Amino acid sequence: MNPVLLSVLAVLLLSLLKVNVVVALLVAALVGGLTSGMTLPDTMKTLIGGMGGNAETALSYLLLGALAVAIAETGITDLLVRSAVTRLQKARTAALLMGIALLSSLSQNLIPVHIAFIPLLIPPLLPVFDRLQIDRRGVASALTFGLQAPYMLIPAGFGLIFHNIVADNMTKSGMAIAVTELPKAMLIPTLGMVAGLLWAAFVTYRKPQQRTDAPGAAATVLTPMAGASRWEWRHTASVLAVLATLLVQLKTDSLVLGGLTGLGLLSVTGALPWRRFDGAVLDGIKMMGFMGFVMLVAAGYADVVKASGGVESLVTSVASLIGGNRLLGVVLMLLVGLTVDMGIGTSFGTVPIIATVFVPLCATLGFSPLATAAIIGTAAALGDAGSPASDSTLGPTAGLAADGKHDHIWDTCVPTFLHYNIPLVLFGMVAAMVL
Repeated sequence: MNPVLLSVLAVLLLSLLKVNVVVALLVAALVGGLTSGMTLPDTMKTLIGGMGGNAETALSYLLLGALAVAIAETGITDLLVRSAVTRLQKARTAALLMGIALLSSLSQNLIPVHIAFIPLLIPPLLPVFDRLQIDRRGVASALTFGLQAPYMLIPAGFGLIFHNIVADNMTKSGMAIAVTELPKAMLIPTLGMVAGLLWAAFVTYRKPQQRTDAPGAAATVLTPMAGASRWEWRHTASVLAVLATLLVQLKTDSLVLGGLTGLGLLSVTGALPWRRFDGAVLDGIKMMGFMGFVMLVAAGYADVVKASGGVESLVTSVASLIGGNRLLGVVLMLLVGLTVDMGIGTSFGTVPIIATVFVPLCATLGFSPLATAAIIGTAAALGDAGSPASDSTLGPTAGLAADGKHDHIWDTCVPTFLHYNIPLVLFGMVAAMVL
């Protein structure tokens, strides 16, 4: 059996059995390393050495959590949520989910802050979701759509980075394509994501979800807190802190510096009293620290996958099954991409792994550069929704599980996997065959 396939099956099975995701990734890394012929010390050395690949991301998670808690301490979130309750009560569930998806989409291209908005926006809205009986699985699906679909299609922000990675790796592998061609290649697969979102919003999660804890949660929203009944200077300072965080992040391309700027501004202006500063940071770490550590281990796991040589052997095995059947070739290549991305949790990191072997294979099967780009882009994006180690699922869970009432695997990963990966495979097949 292929070591990558075995390790991915291990992490998925353990996660579905509710084994902690960090433990599941560690066990999967050992399975992948040992079955590929690596020694136990070498496997652990590769795992630990690779963890630094997501160090900045993990630190960003911690600081964003601290910033979210600090802003909540000023009382602005209570004001905003109270003012939103009446308006949201009049909204239909589907419309609300589509609005969340649209807002999430802005975080990839127009205002490229990625998951930074989630710990600020979602935790204060949890009591509102419960009061309105909104199914949190639907909210997770909407958030994940916005974190994935825009970078697949739109050549701006994170989308431009993704398109450049695909075009550069295809060119290095012997099939040149202009980065301006990528939106054409990814249009049909992205429509698959849209179809999944519409199904989630208007069919699967349209009905109200009863929660036994809803009454208490609603009371938290509707009961005014001391000092938070009217707009004050500290609320203005909170808005300035958020804007400063965004501007610094865009200017320096660093969420770490942006988070530090926001925290510093809240402290200097007195919006966050100094005596509460340490508590806000600790609470932020509690909220986002686990997600950050998952990203660290996922980076190490990805290095073990690469070192195992299992991806190359997996593709070689697939190539021997294809023969000259183009449709079968597309299906198998997409499934290989799904397997890799479900394990390492990053479509951006999956592209370099699969492009070196997919490009020659696509050329042999007679696919055009545009069709090849659609296959590689879709194969890389497959699994970003649904992977236990992807920030497209970890981000939504970080916000929705702030009160401990949302499960990462069954409430985020499984719903997003079903609603997005199935249509991605189908629409990716269509794109490959018609382009």
